[in-house]
Amino acid sequence: MALRDHWRSYSSKVDLKKLRPMILKRIENRAKDYPVHGMIPVAQEVLKARELLFQGVSTLIKLFPVLACKFCPEVYIGEKGHLIQTCCGYKRIGKNRVHEWVHGGLKDILVPVEAFHLHNMFQGVIKHQQRFDFERVPAIVELCLQAGADLTDENLNSSTLGEFYGDVSGIESLSHDDLRVVANGTLRAWETLRSGVKKLLLVYPAKVCEYCSEVHVGPSGHRARLCGVFRYESWRGVHFWKKAKVDDLVPPKIVWRRRPHDPIVLLNEGRDYYGHAPAVVDLCSKAGAFIPAKYSCMMKLNGSAAPIRV
Repeated sequence: MALRDHWRSYSSKVDLKKLRPMILKRIENRAKDYPVHGMIPVAQEVLKARELLFQGVSTLIKLFPVLACKFCPEVYIGEKGHLIQTCCGYKRIGKNRVHEWVHGGLKDILVPVEAFHLHNMFQGVIKHQQRFDFERVPAIVELCLQAGADLTDENLNSSTLGEFYGDVSGIESLSHDDLRVVANGTLRAWETLRSGVKKLLLVYPAKVCEYCSEVHVGPSGHRARLCGVFRYESWRGVHFWKKAKVDDLVPPKIVWRRRPHDPIVLLNEGRDYYGHAPAVVDLCSKAGAFIPAKYSCMMKLNGSAAPIRV
């Protein structure tokens, strides 16, 4: 009875129409704080590193073959694909099968991640019927644009290869030392890109869907119903957003890596002994680049070889 006597209604009587101008005013005032001037050089550096990374990887894949599975996203860098049974292809094909390899390319190493290009950071939420009114651009480019980077900057359009690669020109004329210079420059651009994106995400919000790889750069996700996870069809393709991380905007694309004491073709029986590495890191290591110590554990550089069965 005491609970009934103290019961009260919490129904809101606030007039949202009167609050709307106040909310819009706060959003407008918040937008004046962006872009953060201290982060503009970081955004410029990220765009420059992205350009150098694409040029470096494009050069290296002409000398080192890249293989991609026909039925799943698996990638391998080498003359012959491995025999590790990790293929998770189409539903009609059984799981954990040997991969069927085809020639890969740049997009298999540097996975493209696109997002809607916003006119300004705090504009209205993109609705489903507006999805064709906004251009799709690389998510990293959109993040840098919101951070104040200028795509027309002369430093971005001019050739800056000398800063990372030295005086290297012509793939056919590359010596072993020149190749190592290109590999080191490419790996340096990769590390610069990831560290720069990490800094930008501390200041500028970005979202990723919990059930698919859709990315949105902005304070709130869009409402375009593009989620392709079939078991959530009852939600009509609406994305469920969470905070994005570096790996969501710059996927590392982990691949199996062959060490000098491993067999020429990696076997399924030794999968517990083989190492892994991001595709860019593995590609650069094959060209003679110096690999940072933080990848040693993942690559199992000092690990033992798989036992040989007689």
